[in-house]
Amino acid sequence: MAYNKLEEYDENVTQGLMKTYRDSIALLGEDPDREGLLKTPERMAKAMQFITQGYQQDAQAILNSAKFHEDVSEMVVVKDIELYSMCEHHMLPFFGKAHIAYIPNGWITGLSKMARVVDVYSRRLQVQERLTTQILDAIVESLQPLGAAVVIEASHLCMMMRGVSKQNSVTTTSAFSGEFEKYPTRNEFLKLISSKLH
Repeated sequence: MAYNKLEEYDENVTQGLMKTYRDSIALLGEDPDREGLLKTPERMAKAMQFITQGYQQDAQAILNSAKFHEDVSEMVVVKDIELYSMCEHHMLPFFGKAHIAYIPNGWITGLSKMARVVDVYSRRLQVQERLTTQILDAIVESLQPLGAAVVIEASHLCMMMRGVSKQNSVTTTSAFSGEFEKYPTRNEFLKLISSKLH
């Protein structure tokens, strides 16, 4: 086999989380020894380590690993980047799309690195507002562009499954820097991410 994806988990973290999840299942009134739940604590422990792997990743290193000098200064837009994260207030998922743009100032990065940066910060316990600015800050610090922009649209299960139970609600957050703080550039970006070009 030419390619093999290998998942590795910290054994101490896995064991600690397994005990916590087993205890939680029992506290909720279920039998953790029931056949269907026997392996659930281990699955949950591994799932949570996967979902929060962003804590072990470095957005700057990712962007810098594919950083190239180019004398272009036209807007670069990567839109509809899927994201999945965990609300830090209720530990329930939120999910949606990120749209990113920057205007190069001598440096560009690989297009896939934008999606990787989204993953670095979304695979943590998050709030959407902070996630938006963290993505923007990473791009600005690494590429020093003439401007950068990030818009995130997401649905939050903490609003959909509990509390107000509004299944169709979508939250939009944005962050802008440099040239994108000027209305013509910002409006061009917003028009591009809302249009169907393909």
